[in-house]
Amino acid sequence: MDRRRFLRLSGALGSLGVGAPFALQLAAAGSAAGQSAPDYKALVCIFLFGGNDAHNTVLATDQDSWGRYFDTRNTGTDPIALMPVGAAPTPVGQTSSVTGRVSDLGSPEAWGGVLPITPRTAQRVPEGTNAASRTFALHPFLAPLQTLFNQGRLAVLANVGTLIQPTTKAQYQARSVAIPTSLFSHNDQQSTWQALSQEGARTGWGGRMADVVAGMNGQNTLFTAISTAGNAVFLSGQSVVQYQLSTGAQPAVVISGQQGSTLFGSSLGPSNLRSLITDTNVASNFAADYATTVSRSISAASTVNSAFSQSPVTGVATAPAYTNPLTQRVEANTLALQLQTVARMIAASSVLGVRRQVFFVSLGGWDTHDFQNATQPNLLAKVAHAMSYFDTALSNIGGVDRRGQVTTFTASDFGRSFTTNGDGTDHAWGAHHFIMGGAVNGGDMYGQYPTLGADVNGFNNPDNVGGALIPTTSVDQYGATLGRWFGVSDSDVDLIFPRVRNFSTRYLGFV
Repeated sequence: MDRRRFLRLSGALGSLGVGAPFALQLAAAGSAAGQSAPDYKALVCIFLFGGNDAHNTVLATDQDSWGRYFDTRNTGTDPIALMPVGAAPTPVGQTSSVTGRVSDLGSPEAWGGVLPITPRTAQRVPEGTNAASRTFALHPFLAPLQTLFNQGRLAVLANVGTLIQPTTKAQYQARSVAIPTSLFSHNDQQSTWQALSQEGARTGWGGRMADVVAGMNGQNTLFTAISTAGNAVFLSGQSVVQYQLSTGAQPAVVISGQQGSTLFGSSLGPSNLRSLITDTNVASNFAADYATTVSRSISAASTVNSAFSQSPVTGVATAPAYTNPLTQRVEANTLALQLQTVARMIAASSVLGVRRQVFFVSLGGWDTHDFQNATQPNLLAKVAHAMSYFDTALSNIGGVDRRGQVTTFTASDFGRSFTTNGDGTDHAWGAHHFIMGGAVNGGDMYGQYPTLGADVNGFNNPDNVGGALIPTTSVDQYGATLGRWFGVSDSDVDLIFPRVRNFSTRYLGFV
């Protein structure tokens, strides 16, 4: 059934109330949204597969918090504690005045101090933090993000994670409230972040948003949800099908043999092959569905490649070369290449006739149980390099600054333990994330930055259970805030994020 027939049917069914099936409600919402013609908007999810150590990404640097952080992490066979604000890099082979250890390229002593940021709004000092006020910083290799923060186009969301309802430490320990299923499991928490349900979920909240707004894209609904990172449950909708792109110079892959002038020496070969693989007049329903999918793919590839030849797309800035800060060698930054393809799709949006798009890109390798000093800094530097490039690319697409139309945000399986296992960290829960864009109320920190410290020597950290942070902001609130900016109504937010009503604050104000 095509979309027009479906919407006519839903109209014939009469007004759809809250008890109507979820797919029908989203279809009706998409139809209503499609009546207007708003300006272009896009959401871009950067997923960090493996679970990023947020404690070494966004840090509290007031004396009390820093003391607990440094005492806890400056231990083990390969300490992962970063150097304080203002610390100069210790030349390789020399002894650090901070730690008394000999510096090498893979040790925090060689990287210099963390980079200070000053949020516009003062953070509340939480229970157990003995400081008059709090100060903050970013990892030493996040300098491009420090710049974006200071320019007001980047915000930090503190201690966000999967929640069913607000949860205190006492409630968690007593199991007196519902807790997300399979905490600390990669597959389940990746799914819960992307779909609000454990592994096996069929739709994600990005795809459900796409269902609602697809009507704004006219005939090209296929280009509503786009992944450069393979199939992602985040983009799976009830009706919207995610479109997957490669990151090559010609992203839309076509089937070999059906586009040339000849095939096997025959001028009729290409057209015969195309007819054969797209023939739906077959006895098998499976074969017919397969042929329909192939036909749609060929058509979409042709459309995308034609759009990509237009001047606004060809003028998109190329991602600059990336240098690994630990080895000083130039290497590929796959995240930057994915965002380059996203920038080209955004540049082609007017040619494609789309006004709302959701994108999914990713970077793996964040499961730093071991050798964190050799892994996380390079990954963070890649994120900073890619996001800074993307901000620059969007600033001039066909002579137009598109940054106010695109909001980019990070996500990951979970945070990691505050304690170290000697040279790395283990699976945890809450984490800090970044939101970037011209519409972002940047230069500020949202949510509640937690109390730091392990439960030792009589200290009972209210935000920490077994080394994991209990989130104080939910993924539902995170997504709902993004959805509202994207054009999703309050009632549709309730459909897409049904648990957001469990929280007193629905929208967080970062965009």
